[in-house]
Amino acid sequence: MILAYIDVDETYRRDIKHIRNLQEGRHALARKICHGKKGELYHRYARGLENQLGVLGLVLNCVVLWTTVYLDAAVRQLRAQGYPVREEDMARLSPFVSRHLGVHGAYSFLLPELAPGAIRSLRDPDAPDVDDDEI
Repeated sequence: MILAYIDVDETYRRDIKHIRNLQEGRHALARKICHGKKGELYHRYARGLENQLGVLGLVLNCVVLWTTVYLDAAVRQLRAQGYPVREEDMARLSPFVSRHLGVHGAYSFLLPELAPGAIRSLRDPDAPDVDDDEI
């Protein structure tokens, strides 16, 4: 019955595909973040697994929030510079991108000197890309 409904109603099928793509994007980001021990859960007891998954969820939510804030800032900056930002392009933006994340190496948890509610300045889009080896 459900398959017949999906075959008939194309908008419903598209909505399900969109939701599935969002969920797959979230899972891909979680796999990238959970890179220690090859992303596998190793605790033999339920409490340890719950803790590990809870922390993964917290970190995943922080990364999605950070990405969302900076995507919004980038779009606002592009619009302020007169760049034509189309709504159909905005609809395809996802906070689950991960190319900007460096999950290997050293981490610094020192907060930059910023005014309350301020964010770091965005990179110049005309500047050449910096390879990870040069950082």
